[in-house]
Amino acid sequence: MAKLVSKTYGDALFEVALEKKQLDEFLDEVKAAQTAIEENKELFKLMSHPKIVKEEKIKIITDIFTGKVSEELVGLLRMIVDKGHFEQVDSVFTYFIDEVKEYKNIGTAYVTSAMELSDAQKAAVEKRLLETTKYVKFEMHYDVDSELIGGMVIRIGDRVVDSSVRTKLYDLTRELSKIQLKAGECAS
Repeated sequence: MAKLVSKTYGDALFEVALEKKQLDEFLDEVKAAQTAIEENKELFKLMSHPKIVKEEKIKIITDIFTGKVSEELVGLLRMIVDKGHFEQVDSVFTYFIDEVKEYKNIGTAYVTSAMELSDAQKAAVEKRLLETTKYVKFEMHYDVDSELIGGMVIRIGDRVVDSSVRTKLYDLTRELSKIQLKAGECAS
């Protein structure tokens, strides 16, 4: 259900942004609204409170965002509140942002390595990703996991490239156990 909500509203906003040729403006507004909502936990509690009537919630959203973001985004927020989906507003915004990135061929890569990568290594990883994917730009996110032992794991969307030593050792162990099982079966 949540995925359907984020897709429905996210697609609607994306289509309006394309139609109005204001993709970048809408992207900036959505990021700003997302940050404002994330940073204001009280607003989220207020909008989720069951004793506050829907009309009052819509008025609150209208008062907060009118004049700060486009009428279209205010309208979308009002509709989300009206339909009782405010808890999923973050997923709607995230879906929209991802759609814009995909449309502009901007990839998001999560790189986990065994140790901190130097700037030159980071540049080399990004260069290689640009050469081997359809993307023209990447938002890179780096993380360190010493349990990888060596190598790295790169995730772009639902694709994962795992060249870590930990995974190679795990795969080797599995292969060896299969061989031992087959050898044991032959001896019987």
